Amino acid sequence: MFRVKRDDQVVVISGKDRGKKGKVRRLFPVDGRVVVEGLNLVKKSTRKSEANPQGAIVSKESRLPLDRVMPVCPKCNRGVRVGFKQAEDGSKTRICRRCGEGF
Repeated sequence: MFRVKRDDQVVVISGKDRGKKGKVRRLFPVDGRVVVEGLNLVKKSTRKSEANPQGAIVSKESRLPLDRVMPVCPKCNRGVRVGFKQAEDGSKTRICRRCGEGF
């Protein structure tokens, strides 16, 4: 079970986008990387096509390592460490280490 899931709100803790918040778009568990909406933008040049007759330079989101992001607790409204709590039926839920609230 991962501490970050798709559609989670996360905050970047290091790098050029430090302190910025965004929503997780895609998760790459094998590589340990994540794509965050609107963060870690890189320039990519595209070829000529019918849609772009002159070609273009496009900004797109690149992958970030998972250890550079922290989930944002809805109650604390800041980046927090994640713990896990196991219920009697065996299911695991993620909890905030700061306030103990589940999310």
